[in-house]
Amino acid sequence: MIIRVTKEFDFETAHALDGYNGKCKDIHGHSYHLTVTVKGETIDNADDPKDGMVIDFKDLKSIIKTEIEPIFDHRLILRHDSRFKGIEKLNDRVRYVSYQPTCENMLAEIVGIFQQFLPENIQLCKASLRETANSFSEWLIEDNL
Repeated sequence: MIIRVTKEFDFETAHALDGYNGKCKDIHGHSYHLTVTVKGETIDNADDPKDGMVIDFKDLKSIIKTEIEPIFDHRLILRHDSRFKGIEKLNDRVRYVSYQPTCENMLAEIVGIFQQFLPENIQLCKASLRETANSFSEWLIEDNL
């Protein structure tokens, strides 16, 4: 039987959208809320303590805590050619990326990293990144086949 399981995470990140014609062109931060949903077959082995699980929630947490949060949480994310280049001399929590650090692009990076660490029998089917109370981006497997 295929079951989907979901785990949610929160982290704080600042960014600036260079060249943007609104307030987001300047450095500002958000309390991001990440949701990941994976699917797979439940373990069917009465001798296995994980019997009935698709994946242990702590395994999902481990991927996020070791691979995602260290590069996003309490970081300032800037495009590699940002006009703020050099600010890292004042704060070592700056991370330069090759993309405009929009919610959508950040989610795309998160999805790419997350998928690398999932067991072969588990598939990411949905991920969303909430930037504000009423704004989020969403990735769905069916849109990316």
